[in-house]
Amino acid sequence: MTASTPQHPGHLPSSVSLAPVGVGIIGLGFMGSTHVRAYQDAAADGLCELVAVADKSAERLSGKPFAAGNINTGASERLFDPAKVRGYFDPRELLDNPRVHLVSICTHTDTHVDLAIAALNKGKHVLVEKPVALTSAETLRLAKAAAEARTLCMPAMCMRFWPGWRWLRDTIHAAPFGKTLSATFQRLGSPPTWAEFYANINRSGGSLIDLHIHDADFIRWCFGEPQSVSSTGTPMHVSTIYRYPAGPSHVLAEGAQDYSPGFGFRMRYVVAFEKATADFDIGRSPNLLLHRDGQSTPVELPASSGYHAEVRHILQAIRDNRSARELDATIDDAVRTMRLLEAERTSMTTATPQVFIA
Repeated sequence: MTASTPQHPGHLPSSVSLAPVGVGIIGLGFMGSTHVRAYQDAAADGLCELVAVADKSAERLSGKPFAAGNINTGASERLFDPAKVRGYFDPRELLDNPRVHLVSICTHTDTHVDLAIAALNKGKHVLVEKPVALTSAETLRLAKAAAEARTLCMPAMCMRFWPGWRWLRDTIHAAPFGKTLSATFQRLGSPPTWAEFYANINRSGGSLIDLHIHDADFIRWCFGEPQSVSSTGTPMHVSTIYRYPAGPSHVLAEGAQDYSPGFGFRMRYVVAFEKATADFDIGRSPNLLLHRDGQSTPVELPASSGYHAEVRHILQAIRDNRSARELDATIDDAVRTMRLLEAERTSMTTATPQVFIA
């Protein structure tokens, strides 16, 4: 690229492709605070610089962390120095900041698509929190905009990057313990109380859309598109059987947010291979055990979280000038996962299996 070559504001010139990526974050609630910590960790390695944040709360713009959520994601000290990070009440002003190359969208679900499209139209790269939208049609609207953009747009499907879960996907595909016989996933908790938004199921989508989406997407990533799904329960507590005629004979995922306060959060999988069984439990140390030949062996995992890994993934993709197809999670994936959840909802409400068409 020469000095006279036109470029979108979100693109780093090739001559400075190894310079830190300028980051802006819209929304500083639980997930926004989580993204701040992940970017600050990457900034310590010179990958990025947090240059701007946007939120309607002056307190949050001061750098005060949001201390709630299912998983403890960091310490309680100030997230950033407001003297060094530009704060905006209006996200549109953040998008006009030429120092911002990558924008994290961490606002309420029903605002994601419009903000992400606005960021793409400004030439920014985008990391948009899950669920991208409440329907496949809305998610597809962003996918079409992303396909026309010259910048990257990635859904924050953190389980694709979570230590122990990425190990599982690699193990399923490499098959060192033989083929997969069965796979069971659980993601269980109490109703989120840290934001009024979650009390309105029409805006949050309930457990089916907001929580169970992690396992539905991960199952797609591991095994491909199921032939059909059979679901039972409610939007706040769903269990689904995924049928793979040429794959594992038993694939099941349960997601719930209807347990009493104090129950805590549980995230687990148990996957049986021909020659071993993998057992992950986030509430146990070590998180991951491999049961084989009568012995249980801990599997060593990275100390960081999927939030940190997904942030580093898109930062590196930007620095390497990768295409959208080279991302480990794409907006097209988000469309297909939402279609899968819609099939599960139909199965749940009609009490009949649903053939899945991605």
